[in-house]
Amino acid sequence: MKKIILFVLLVCTSIQLTAQEKEKFKYPQDNDKKHEFKLNAFSLIAFSSLNLSYENLLNKDSSFGIDLFYNFNDVSDDLYFPKKFSLTPYYRWFFSETRYARGFFVEGFGMLNTYEDDYSFFYDNDTIVETNFALGISVGGKFVTKSGFITEVYLGVGRNLFNNSNNEEGLNNDLITRGGISLGYRF
Repeated sequence: MKKIILFVLLVCTSIQLTAQEKEKFKYPQDNDKKHEFKLNAFSLIAFSSLNLSYENLLNKDSSFGIDLFYNFNDVSDDLYFPKKFSLTPYYRWFFSETRYARGFFVEGFGMLNTYEDDYSFFYDNDTIVETNFALGISVGGKFVTKSGFITEVYLGVGRNLFNNSNNEEGLNNDLITRGGISLGYRF
């Protein structure tokens, strides 16, 4: 009887160890790659703006990151976009069952943003600047090659928390957007 119990115990232990080993190497290309650096190519081409982001992978289902946006255009430029600057921390939840932090995701974000607009036809000064903080959500997809190159597509919307109605200067930036097509590398 003792031999049978010992045999069953050994078999169960070996099955458990094998399962843990398979889980550890289920995503072999991702085990040591927990950081991502990305450039938003859409913002660079469409708005002549620099948009960089860093993302830290927490586990196969979630990550957090920070995004920096800066618009180099002036109010008088043809490609003018009113958002001048933003700093955006975000948290992502991935829905892929078989891949490590890739595929379809939902994101919650906060955004410190600065808008600049031209109201010289209403006021004596040329530009008006407004700084605000927004909360919002995004959805998107992330695609990663075996060598670590990333393509990411996402789109989101949020609402500024302060100065939400037309203020005395005439700015109305209640809703903010977040989106792009990013290229990067996972390391």
